[in-house]
Amino acid sequence: MLAFVVSLVAGCASFPDSGPRDWREKPEDGGPLAAPPRIPEQTPERGEPGRPQPVPPGGAAPSGCVDPDPQVVATCLEPVGALVVLPDGQAALVGERSTGRILRVQKDKPAELINTVPVDPAGGGLSGLVLSPSYGEDRLIYAYVATGGDHRVVRIAGGDPPTPVLTGIPRAAGGGALGVDKDGFLLVATGADGPTPAPTSLAGKLLRVDTFGRPARDNPIPGSPVYASGLRSPGGICTSADNGTVWVTDRTPERDLLHRIIPGPLGPAAWTWPDRPGVTGCAAPPGAVVVGERNASALYLLRSSGPGTFTGTPQTLLAGVYGRLGPAALASDGLIWLGTVNKGGGGPVAGSDDRVIRIQPPSGGGGSGPE
Repeated sequence: MLAFVVSLVAGCASFPDSGPRDWREKPEDGGPLAAPPRIPEQTPERGEPGRPQPVPPGGAAPSGCVDPDPQVVATCLEPVGALVVLPDGQAALVGERSTGRILRVQKDKPAELINTVPVDPAGGGLSGLVLSPSYGEDRLIYAYVATGGDHRVVRIAGGDPPTPVLTGIPRAAGGGALGVDKDGFLLVATGADGPTPAPTSLAGKLLRVDTFGRPARDNPIPGSPVYASGLRSPGGICTSADNGTVWVTDRTPERDLLHRIIPGPLGPAAWTWPDRPGVTGCAAPPGAVVVGERNASALYLLRSSGPGTFTGTPQTLLAGVYGRLGPAALASDGLIWLGTVNKGGGGPVAGSDDRVIRIQPPSGGGGSGPE
């Protein structure tokens, strides 16, 4: 059983005024799932990006592309823009943001190139990756990419050239994100630069479409792909494993945000970070939401007490251990997979960067019931 070393956070994040305030210290050990060995104990301070990696459990530091840390699945990647775990939970597909390469990675096996999607790195590159809701039958993959003229969703079948599914999304500096909801619709989070986009614009929205890019029939506006509006620079989408709640991380000039998505204009965020740690990907195992932090080089844990509410003391996990964290994904066996983005933020923190890691999630503690 893997126990996370945590530093409790005070004053670095906040509920909206209407949120619950049931604060209490609540350290947790990892759940009962089989996982790699324990992380060595340390007491890093919050907000120390680029901190050197501690010596891993094996007692040796990474050398070249060989990393003795048992939690590291893949090494020597370019900054990871997107990540999705395959159904068996043993392997994942990784999208490199700047190269557009999609690689299959698995512990103790060399990375396998699946496809290369043409991308414009200056416009955000490749920043979203999901499996088809019927992946077991069709083996299709969907990616969110930046081109020279727009942002778009493309469908990938094996090594064939990508097929456009949804095009014409205005370019925004932060890229976008992809997810799948409990009904099998694609969720597309888009960014917005400058003034608030018009309601009909695809910028700054959460779009909900089928696998052919057609608007879901029960979207708020018939015939429109727009499901919710008010995003600025989304970092990740995750759907709760226990109740189907959709969460989107977002970054604004004032603060970072975690939104619980309800159709229509976004209301007050479910959680805010005034210190702007650079929220990225998220994963939502039963009873919890975990959020990657790029600038703070950590993973942030919130325990859910029901759809859209949190309880207990939030925790900062893995602070400084793997450097700047990017996308996150929940596997079928309950483990959380994370990609790092160290090469994209001032240099690697380990000789084997950038990496994909696989960790045991903390137990949720709150448990959330059905909607």
